[in-house]
Amino acid sequence: MSEVIRTFCGRLCGGTCGIIVTIDNGRIVDIEGDPESPFSRGAICAKGRNFKDIIYHPDRLKHPLKRVGERGENRWQEIGMDEALDLIADRLKGYARDFGPESILLFTGASRGGLDIAYLYRFAAALGTPNQVSAGNVCHIPRDQGATLTFGSACLPDYETPPKCLVIWGSNTHHTNSNYGTGVQYRRAVESGAKFIVVDPCRTTMAAKADIWLRLRPGSDGLLALGMLNVIIGEGLYDRAFVSRWTVGFEQLQDFVASYTPLKVSELTWVPATEIVRAARLYASTRPAAIEWGNAIDHTSNTIQTCRAIAILRAVTGNLDVPGGDLIPSPVPGLMKSSDFMLTKKQLEWRKKSLAPQYRIADSMFFVASQAAMPAIIEQKPYPLKAGLVFGANPLLTYANSRLAEEGFRALDFLVVSDLFMSPTAALADVVLPVATNLEYDDIGQFPGRNGWVTARRKLVEPPGECLPDVMIINRLAQRLGLGEYFWNDEVGALDAILKPAGLTYQEFKKMGMLRAEKSYRKYEKEGFRTPSGKVELVSSRLEQMGYDGLPVMREPPETPFGSPELFREYPLVLTSGKSPFFQHASHRMVKSLRKLAPEPVVKLNPETARRLGLKAGEMVAIETPHGSIRQKLELDADIDPRVAVAAFGWWFPERPVTDSGRWQEANVNMLASDVPVDPAMGTPNLRGFLCRVRPV
Repeated sequence: MSEVIRTFCGRLCGGTCGIIVTIDNGRIVDIEGDPESPFSRGAICAKGRNFKDIIYHPDRLKHPLKRVGERGENRWQEIGMDEALDLIADRLKGYARDFGPESILLFTGASRGGLDIAYLYRFAAALGTPNQVSAGNVCHIPRDQGATLTFGSACLPDYETPPKCLVIWGSNTHHTNSNYGTGVQYRRAVESGAKFIVVDPCRTTMAAKADIWLRLRPGSDGLLALGMLNVIIGEGLYDRAFVSRWTVGFEQLQDFVASYTPLKVSELTWVPATEIVRAARLYASTRPAAIEWGNAIDHTSNTIQTCRAIAILRAVTGNLDVPGGDLIPSPVPGLMKSSDFMLTKKQLEWRKKSLAPQYRIADSMFFVASQAAMPAIIEQKPYPLKAGLVFGANPLLTYANSRLAEEGFRALDFLVVSDLFMSPTAALADVVLPVATNLEYDDIGQFPGRNGWVTARRKLVEPPGECLPDVMIINRLAQRLGLGEYFWNDEVGALDAILKPAGLTYQEFKKMGMLRAEKSYRKYEKEGFRTPSGKVELVSSRLEQMGYDGLPVMREPPETPFGSPELFREYPLVLTSGKSPFFQHASHRMVKSLRKLAPEPVVKLNPETARRLGLKAGEMVAIETPHGSIRQKLELDADIDPRVAVAAFGWWFPERPVTDSGRWQEANVNMLASDVPVDPAMGTPNLRGFLCRVRPV
């Protein structure tokens, strides 16, 4: 029996694309884009189109595995799910009793659905551990917090109007959707005649079509923003009425950016001064304008202040919450508050025991910055750390200084990893749990709806074997730990609770497909901004209260051309990285239909640089930093600055034996990055713009 169902894709990227799924005898046989989707309008990426190859992959984990050999030896015993959860619960009870619940760490990565990360926060609060370790310090949260510190909320481009000028900053929506918009929405803006500026070290397909392409030194985004503010304020291109009525700290900002002249900023960013001026003028004078910012900005050396500087650009030009500008979304009506779902009040009880309270913005978001966890585990300070549970993450590939991540996981007494496949991180576990994909269980997409909508991601097929959604793994563990009062019998119970304020059940919501907030503009005229002053804070009072700079001060980190001139002579290239459009971070490289689209990790150099180093296109080369060496295949790109190398991110080789350390070390760009946090508020390490050299293998 064949059935065709409309639903929404989930967490193969940051978008919410509509898909049409054909099911035959309980099996997905085809996935195509839904032309009626308000977000994607029929477009679909390779990941979405080939999602069935992930679901039905022969190497997919189907039953829990218990380690019987040495850690990392790849010797396993298949056990039942109940036995696995009993074992895990017994071990966690023992650690909580003997060392306190803070001895248990919960690791999260990219969400597989809509509720899994929120569920883990709830679990942490109920369990009593403050140690929810997150890569949020390098993914999405710096942008949201930079905006929130400035004007009280995250924002996103109002593509539906659309903008007359669009700045694409550290993003490439031709390759993959972001949390703020889709490639289709971007293309519609361009087709409407919008001018657009692209900020990227690489000449992406978007940069090739841009009115202005700013090829900056990787990691210098914040300096570029200050240079643009210098021009906009110095030439009087800002919105005087808005600045006068709705901002605080303008005179301090004006004095601060006065020294960031286009000439000075050009020297630091490698962007020609004339292009800085031209971009600033185009952005400020073509209204409404919006900025689409991407994950690359989260990796910069001064991530919070970089995001603050870009947020200030939006504000002083009068583009906040106006049609075609940067929209501050209204909350989706009738949903349980996310703070209630995540038991925020209960989380506050445990924050005093957090591993990394010094990173005060990360700590205020109730997570431990990823790079703070591993040294604490290895040193067993400030208290014993015994067990780790990893959901939706592969930290050996995604954490800076991957060797330290491995050392940290090996130092734990007990490690549990839930995943679709046997990843390098899972290979170190004591118990590996098989999880369901987000087409195999009911879910709400993008809860709590900060973009102004939530979608019903309905269960379409049964998961194989004993695979469970992450949320049900947490549910069942909670029941075994005596925490059942905080949870539900199944995932639908939680969904019903979230929708109850709207007077809906999940079954009713599935028929609707989507809940959207009513769009409105200039809400600040009635409500003010959600900041302590009620205005846009060009000088952040919250940051000053925490002991940080209120203005967007940029500090050059070590291991950059200007931070370590002597090291630059030894390592004369600046390294950044790029993500493939065919994979999600470090996932899915075992899927043949995707792997054939990107079979090998590639590092890109300017042909002039390759000639100088005696390197040829197509050969394997070594990329080295003071922290390690990896190998990737050389590709030449004349549009890359001769001083820059662009490596592939997230690479490992699932086809190699699990016990082969080269499986995840050989091409993994995070083997090269220092784990030492640079950003003082978020604990973010420098993942873009650090020094390297490239040589023949």
